Amino acid sequence: MKKNNITLIGMPTSGKSTVGVILAKILGMDFVDTDLIIQRKAGKRLANIIAEDGLEGFLSLEEEVCAELEAENTVIATGGSVVYGEKAMAHLKDISHVVYLEIDYETLEKRLHHVKQRGVVLRPGQSKKDLYDERSVLYKKYADVIISEEGLGIEETVQKIVEAEKLSGLLKK
Repeated sequence: MKKNNITLIGMPTSGKSTVGVILAKILGMDFVDTDLIIQRKAGKRLANIIAEDGLEGFLSLEEEVCAELEAENTVIATGGSVVYGEKAMAHLKDISHVVYLEIDYETLEKRLHHVKQRGVVLRPGQSKKDLYDERSVLYKKYADVIISEEGLGIEETVQKIVEAEKLSGLLKK
């Protein structure tokens, strides 16, 4: 039995945190950003966790935080790499309706500039295109709903999510 939560997944810069805050306000729900929980637990920024503990250390911490997350009536914004953690995604699918905020590669290329500063999980030698291709498959695998953000602003994206959630029965019509 899924709790009344919505989890947002997607590429870095897809607007999970921004859309999540607005969505939570509109729906009268709580909001949580798992990247902030990870930073609080580690006592350092995402980029520092990756620099000091390596990609595997970061991914392990992210999976632990997301697999243990307890929430009710909450919009959950995740980090873009959450889909690498099978336990985390199984838990999030169990407690929430998973919404993939889909952007195309060209949009990612335009928006994502400071990969290291943002704490993006990028393996040595991996290009942004490689990252996009690898993760897109995983986002689709775990998504209950896919919202294409093609040509949409933040408000329109939020509205599409609300409509999709009403159709799925999570929200009252």
